[in-house]
Amino acid sequence: MVSTDTLLDFFIETRKHTEAICKPLEIEDYVVQPIIDVSPPKWHLGHTTWFFEEFILKTYNSNYQVFDDDFSFVFNSYYETVGKRVVRADRGNLSRPSVKKVFEYRDYVTQAMTNLLEYNNDKTLLEVLEIGIHHEKQHQELLLTDIKYILGNNPLLPKYSDVFKEYTTENQPLHWISINEGIYEIGHNSNDFCFDNELGRHKVYLHDYSISNRLVTNAEYLEFIKADGYKRFDLWHAQGWDWVQQNNVVSPLYWHQVDDEWYNYTLNGLTEIALDAPVTHISYYEAFAYAQYRNCRLPTEFEWESAQHQFKWGQRWEWTESAYLPYPNYKKPDGALGEYNGKFMVNQKVLRGSSVATPVNHSRPTYRNFFQTDLRWQYTGIRLAK
Repeated sequence: MVSTDTLLDFFIETRKHTEAICKPLEIEDYVVQPIIDVSPPKWHLGHTTWFFEEFILKTYNSNYQVFDDDFSFVFNSYYETVGKRVVRADRGNLSRPSVKKVFEYRDYVTQAMTNLLEYNNDKTLLEVLEIGIHHEKQHQELLLTDIKYILGNNPLLPKYSDVFKEYTTENQPLHWISINEGIYEIGHNSNDFCFDNELGRHKVYLHDYSISNRLVTNAEYLEFIKADGYKRFDLWHAQGWDWVQQNNVVSPLYWHQVDDEWYNYTLNGLTEIALDAPVTHISYYEAFAYAQYRNCRLPTEFEWESAQHQFKWGQRWEWTESAYLPYPNYKKPDGALGEYNGKFMVNQKVLRGSSVATPVNHSRPTYRNFFQTDLRWQYTGIRLAK
């Protein structure tokens, strides 16, 4: 367990960074919700604040006065234990509370938390605080990807910032890392923070396999497009092929063809495709089809974790061939925090690594991200195996 003083500094730094992410926004940007998977920036600001109010201040400060009685209904996400909430698809309808009011809420709760931590170092409190900090860090990544979706679906394709760089290259030739068959240990194995879905360290048996030293690039993915990859039903799962047909998918998210040249929307605005950058914003369906095209496959999450120390990772969340399931002896925590991960362990695929949008001090080799197979608004990419 991290000390109170260190956690307090971590908490304050995290709160400030969330607000720094929002600094380039115009006031109108805070309320937009183009699709159900994207939450308005204002909602993220309120929800991450509500988490500390609901799970710490109400429990550990008997004199705490709730900022606004309606905010639990407005900013609860999916916690059935806590009570009723705004339907997820309606978050963009919340013109009130105002952005100004939400920032006042943040200041109020941050100050109340700071005051509480100056005299209360209860072990359970500090454990929940650490979860809350990393919960907010998760929302910092969601803020960036949601902002990108909001601006990237604005017909004017406005720029968010000149500072955030999402297309970097590895500048190394492709080669295959060979891993011998054997028994490997999987799961978190230190006293550092992790989420409950990383626990239950266990052994797995892996056959001989090879895994790519780098991610698939835009240039390589463009070869798939030019080879009619989106028109060849034989490369796709049946469900993936239905998704392509129904949604008229012809390229990764944010790609635009202008006068036979490919461009993509980035947080720096519309730019030419960087051919040597890792491809991103693709669904599991696309990752699978591309692997089929190359006569390869996606690694399982166990293969990825067992080999990750031999390659560079961190630019893209990497789709794996593993279903999101509990590890052996997994047990959901009691109470509301038991809803954090366990109830989502169905109909989703695991992604490993992290991305250019993942905040500092929030990635580790055992981290298990998870999404439905059709989603691609996150910085997702492909690493091949065979």
